[in-house]
Amino acid sequence: MTIPIHDPLQPPGTLKRLPLRKAAALFIVAVCLCLSGLLYLQLEQTRRQDLATAQIASSNLTRAMAQQAEDTFLAADLVLTSLVDWVENDGYGAAQRPRLQKTFARRVQQLQQLDGMFLFDRDGQWVITSYPDLPRGNSVADREYFKFHLQNASTVAHIGRAIRSRENGEWIIPISKRINDRDGHFQGVLMAGIKMAYFDRFFKSFSLDDNGIMFLGLKDGTLLARRPFDDSLIGSSLAQGRIYSKLLPEAPAGTATIRSVVDGVVRLYGYRQLGMYPLVVAAASSRDTILKGWYERAFQASVIVALVILGVGLFGWVFIHQVRQGERIEKNLRKAQRALEEIATHDSLTGLANRRLFERSLEIEFARGARQSSPVGLIMLDIDFFKRYNDAYGHVAGDHCLIQVAQVLKNCCQRKADLAVRYGGEEFAVLLPDTDINGTLSIAGQIRRSVMDKCITHSGSPTGYLTVSLGCYSFIPSGNDSLEEFIQHADAALYQAKNAGRNRAAVLSLESSVAELMRSDR
Repeated sequence: MTIPIHDPLQPPGTLKRLPLRKAAALFIVAVCLCLSGLLYLQLEQTRRQDLATAQIASSNLTRAMAQQAEDTFLAADLVLTSLVDWVENDGYGAAQRPRLQKTFARRVQQLQQLDGMFLFDRDGQWVITSYPDLPRGNSVADREYFKFHLQNASTVAHIGRAIRSRENGEWIIPISKRINDRDGHFQGVLMAGIKMAYFDRFFKSFSLDDNGIMFLGLKDGTLLARRPFDDSLIGSSLAQGRIYSKLLPEAPAGTATIRSVVDGVVRLYGYRQLGMYPLVVAAASSRDTILKGWYERAFQASVIVALVILGVGLFGWVFIHQVRQGERIEKNLRKAQRALEEIATHDSLTGLANRRLFERSLEIEFARGARQSSPVGLIMLDIDFFKRYNDAYGHVAGDHCLIQVAQVLKNCCQRKADLAVRYGGEEFAVLLPDTDINGTLSIAGQIRRSVMDKCITHSGSPTGYLTVSLGCYSFIPSGNDSLEEFIQHADAALYQAKNAGRNRAAVLSLESSVAELMRSDR
């Protein structure tokens, strides 16, 4: 049984101290994570704000494009409508042609988007143009717009695919109307060609990044005009693209982020379908350009936060290092304290408890025995003729002899509460809590026989071997008992064993106050 000395490093009644090093590491990690989380939230918020601003700008841009395109075609549509009414009422015979030609030319001059105006008869032959000279060549019966009016009786203006003018070879977008006779029969087509260059100039008037795109297309996906202009793409179909296949069927206008299948660039598209004409306009800016400023701010903020985290990490490393040093010092202090406790409470030669620990243990066991009405036993033992042993074999051999007897006591103390003590010189004691006189005497017998079994040669003993004498005593404490009297009773039993011839265990009976000597079984 070991009774620890008071620990000054941890006052009694206090809670167990938290592992400071782990707590510091967790705190530093938490601070770094919080800084990183705040940075992420702030950057994500500003990124969304930049994209939202770009979406608004893209929506406004497509609205302006749609309005311009609608105005452009509406102006041409109004001119065509007035001229169709004139031709249908007055015809386009030889008498009317000079006047019609001048009117065509004047209208083209008034509308800068028009490349020319052309009237074709029912066979697609050239009748009147806005140019002074009537071109000679193939008819336009193979053109898409002519076939449309030939097959459809609708008088609504038709916008056809972009074509190259047979007059000057320039790209134009045809807007045309059907001409009927008084009976509603097909008589020809009046067509106005809108310059592709007009839309190109209009597109270029907007500020767009190098990877930006703007286009005008028919509702069926046919590309009419595009920025940047690419001759090979004019007339191609965009019907399988996401705008036409998924977005327009859900809403006539909106914005979407799309990765281009052509160049792999991610762009923010704004698109809008015109209300009056089967046309679609769209404008797109690359996401990298939109977020260019955000990337710069994100880099700067990330560098600052990284430096702060680095500083916190370095400070934490130094702090944890200091904590580790403190823990190492504290560990050494505790180790030294345990060593001092061992020195203060145990005999340095035998390793048994000393009288200081013995007396403290007695106080504890007396108090517990009084509370629980349980007996406390004590064995006092002495090595027989030990002075003769030292004189015969020397003090070194004497010390070795003491160590062997101490080992016997340790082996016989089976319970954790049992305490073997070197009481002084060659005298030992064994404290046996919760043990009556019979149990005490039984253990004393085990000790006596175990010492004899060692067969330690002792020429000064009558038996020729080392033996011990033991005094046993046990009682139930009442709470007001004297430690000295308790030891004296066991010591008196020891002297009775010696006086009876040694190598025996004696029991002192408190009731009869008479010493009863008992020889244990040999």
